Amino acid sequence: MTTTHQIDSSLTRLERGKRALVEIDGEAGQNVIDALADIAPDFATYLLEFAFGDIYARPALALRDREIATIAALTAMGTATPQLKVHIEAGLNVGLTQNEIVEVIMQMAVYAGFPAALNGLFAAKEIFAARAAA
Repeated sequence: MTTTHQIDSSLTRLERGKRALVEIDGEAGQNVIDALADIAPDFATYLLEFAFGDIYARPALALRDREIATIAALTAMGTATPQLKVHIEAGLNVGLTQNEIVEVIMQMAVYAGFPAALNGLFAAKEIFAARAAA
């Protein structure tokens, strides 16, 4: 059984979002926020407040379950490889194994086609290799 996580209701949406970003995405997530600073800092705030402060903070699903859904969705899109790589990292950060990530991506071949699954698998391979080299 997967455990859910607690929401600290004393925090603002932005504070919750910043904490969640660190826990889930770590350095990769912060790199996205930093990259937006000179072009769309407000978008970075929206991302922190809504995606991480509101949605990821909801208690009904554990973070690993949310990352399974996110990896599946990004793989199925087939056009979001940079975001998929961030969330493959996030999946590893919240307890998914490499094998579980590969299985989620392979499952998407049934619903999104082999090209989307292949792209996802190659993204995962790149992330796994980078982690092994670090």
